[in-house]
Amino acid sequence: MQKLERLGNAEALGKLGDFTTSSRVVVISLLALIIGIIGAFVALALLKLIGIFTNLFFFQRWGTDLVSPASNHLGPFVIIVPVIGALIIGFMARYGSERIRGHGIPEAIEAILINGSRIQPRVALLKPISSAISIGSGGPFGAEGPIIMTGGAVGSMIAQVFHLTSAERKTLLVAGAAAGMSATFASPVAAVLLAVELLLFEWKPRSMVPVAIASAAAAVMRRYIMGEGPLFPVPPHPLFIGPQGMLGCVVAGILAGGMAMLLTSAVYAAEDAFQRLPIHWMWWPAIGGLVIGIGGFIFPPALGVGYDTIHLLLQGDISVKLIVGILLVKSIIWAFSLGSGTSGGVLAPLLMMGGALGALETLFLPHEGLGFWPLISMAAILGGTMRSPFTGMIFALELTHDINALLPLMIACTIAHGFTVLFMRRSILTEKLSRRGYHLTREYATDPLEILFVRDVMRTAVVALSADMPQQELAHLLAKDHAQRGQRLYPVLDGEQHLIGVLTNSALASMRQQSEDHALDGHSLAQAVTPDPVVCYQDEPLRIVVYRMAETDLTVLPVVERNQPHKLVGLVSLTDLLKARVRNLHEERSRQRVLHLRTLFSPGRNSLTVDEVVAPALDQGDPEEVQEKTRDRSR
Repeated sequence: MQKLERLGNAEALGKLGDFTTSSRVVVISLLALIIGIIGAFVALALLKLIGIFTNLFFFQRWGTDLVSPASNHLGPFVIIVPVIGALIIGFMARYGSERIRGHGIPEAIEAILINGSRIQPRVALLKPISSAISIGSGGPFGAEGPIIMTGGAVGSMIAQVFHLTSAERKTLLVAGAAAGMSATFASPVAAVLLAVELLLFEWKPRSMVPVAIASAAAAVMRRYIMGEGPLFPVPPHPLFIGPQGMLGCVVAGILAGGMAMLLTSAVYAAEDAFQRLPIHWMWWPAIGGLVIGIGGFIFPPALGVGYDTIHLLLQGDISVKLIVGILLVKSIIWAFSLGSGTSGGVLAPLLMMGGALGALETLFLPHEGLGFWPLISMAAILGGTMRSPFTGMIFALELTHDINALLPLMIACTIAHGFTVLFMRRSILTEKLSRRGYHLTREYATDPLEILFVRDVMRTAVVALSADMPQQELAHLLAKDHAQRGQRLYPVLDGEQHLIGVLTNSALASMRQQSEDHALDGHSLAQAVTPDPVVCYQDEPLRIVVYRMAETDLTVLPVVERNQPHKLVGLVSLTDLLKARVRNLHEERSRQRVLHLRTLFSPGRNSLTVDEVVAPALDQGDPEEVQEKTRDRSR
């Protein structure tokens, strides 16, 4: 308790600042730097694994280069390949770890919010292997979800070696996830934004600084082990696209929002269908693999990550067959296989499907250059589906280095985000958490407890007791008068009106019981008080008081003067703290017109002065006096 009081004094004595970050962030940043470097090599290992399994499954050769499964020569036998990969994943999930199922980001969120940012070491090993098998056998997924989960697992394991808090472990877990994404896509800024919008659930320097350092370290390391970006260079686009182009971005955002709704609904409709099957979930990925195989036989570009197809869309190399194949075949097999619980990411498929939507939009939207609308739509669908508009727009910029598209990207991503916020309760990520029994709010706002101080809510009309009062007398008074039963803590003052302690309701109840046996004769209240009570000060923010109550398990605290710590000025209780919430609710729900503007015209006058409009009408009185007052106001 003394430690809490010292913290409160230090903060209130002119040391309250914008942030609560301490020098501890330096230690966490150094660990994040190491995690960022390791994360780059983890991303490289995952990409190499995907290359190995793709070459083995589709070309029966050994190689680590990323190749497209679409160029295979298996014919109808291609249908069997995803089934084999899915069977392996089903066995790994059942007998290894069920945490490898899914696309990675919801699992990382659950680890952060529910499991104290602790991820099992086996997940760090099995997740990249299962994802590489899934993608390498033709799964229509991306590598980003698995690398986020794997990088987060590496960060979590390193954090678990050291003596850290749960909040610090969360920062290092997210640092590993951001490092993996940064190295995979050469997108360090988008990786930090993804961390803020999806994983950190706070905007504090204590977490943002280490995560940014890890992401930057991974991006620098990528330069030496995988090369530089951009991953998808595009033809140059105009600096300004004009009003018609901007209106087209609004249309693209709305269409992307609608497609995001359809894709999210399709994924969870497939999941619901699998839940009704009378077989163990271990076999579900094999069924999803069969659908992948059939889709891949009909439309081979639907298989695998599809980076080559995304590149074609952004270069403007568009055909009707490509558009229809992605929008129908790719979307169906992606939603169905993801709903089956297999392992794989969602970012790359969303980019491809958004690009195909943009290619379709080129048929009726203004021409702004090759690949312009695919670029805008892939970012918009990413921002709308994942509810991460800033990640969507910056991710598209880092993938293409087309800075001229920043304003159109902002418009489309914002519109898509607003559309899905209005028409969808949850995103494709948080819906999975909801189905596991959790609720997640992704809104960031200033806590009203930070704005109000103790002086704004404390009660000054309180009953204080004299230390010289006999306990027996007080017990008799309480037995006769219950008018003050609403006060749960009674300050006790000495002869100089100094606070020497407090009496709780439980202490008073015990006192009444003992008074019946005359056990209190000759005892004053000074002998019964709890000395050195935990107090608070008028100039402390309510947040500090809430923390103090939580740490001490107290719900009522005396309020004293800071310069005179024994001078009582009031009480503050947990009920009083709710006034801050009431004020917040009032600001959210109460609607009123603050500024009333009226323009009055009359013959011979052009306008009235502000005083004449706002002040009450001058009525009743001597007419000459009224005219004189009116002339004074006019001056």
